[in-house]
Amino acid sequence: MPFRQHCAIRRNRWRRVPNKCNPAADASAIGRRSLYAVMLIIAFAAPSRPAMAELELGLYTGVQSASGSTVRGIDPGGLGSFEFDANWEGRSGKMPPYWGLRATWWRGDHYGFGLEFTHAKVYADDQTKQANGLQILEFTDGLNIFTANMQRRWRVDGRRWTPYVLVGLGVSAPHVEFETTGGKTLGYQLTGPAARWGLGVAYAINPKWSVFAEYGGTWSQNKADLDNGGTLETDIVTNAANLGVSYSFSR
Repeated sequence: MPFRQHCAIRRNRWRRVPNKCNPAADASAIGRRSLYAVMLIIAFAAPSRPAMAELELGLYTGVQSASGSTVRGIDPGGLGSFEFDANWEGRSGKMPPYWGLRATWWRGDHYGFGLEFTHAKVYADDQTKQANGLQILEFTDGLNIFTANMQRRWRVDGRRWTPYVLVGLGVSAPHVEFETTGGKTLGYQLTGPAARWGLGVAYAINPKWSVFAEYGGTWSQNKADLDNGGTLETDIVTNAANLGVSYSFSR
């Protein structure tokens, strides 16, 4: 990949001057600050001595889709300045698969904090590509969402079913795939802040193993650089029905 110099970003201790030559760099910095803020909240909320009774690891897959969104940017030598509405397909059953991994540290029976990664996918449908002069437009390896979560469950002694809800903040790091007559972009980028939400129910097979079913949604702001010096920007909302299994490392 040819090396491209970016305009410098002037900084002092209290103020960051926007990078007009590379707006994706601003989005990346915003995403990093969002994740750092959530991590600091979790760190300060944690007690000074160990009080967490349980670490739970969960792995899931499912059926994921995405709402349509507006795509805009600049494609030198290709589309030029562009803006259009894209219809997205999830194609959960095709490689690479849709999946996610979650770690939750439960502070007692009801509240927990954790980290989550979701490998989601979106493909622009054929109608979107044909109408706008695109060969490729997709985030398929994937639309990677990393968040720090807060979770609430309603556990009752003697009951195997446990409903729960969760919310999280973090960053989007997709594999950007974009091709027109102006060139091709293919690679991972840190593109901006992200959020997630979900609700579901877990069923305890035994004290260690559980299975769960849930609805999970994500929002991500994606401002990417194109290899020809252009930019690509779109906000994406995904929705998924997840099935998973979890293991508890109880104390």
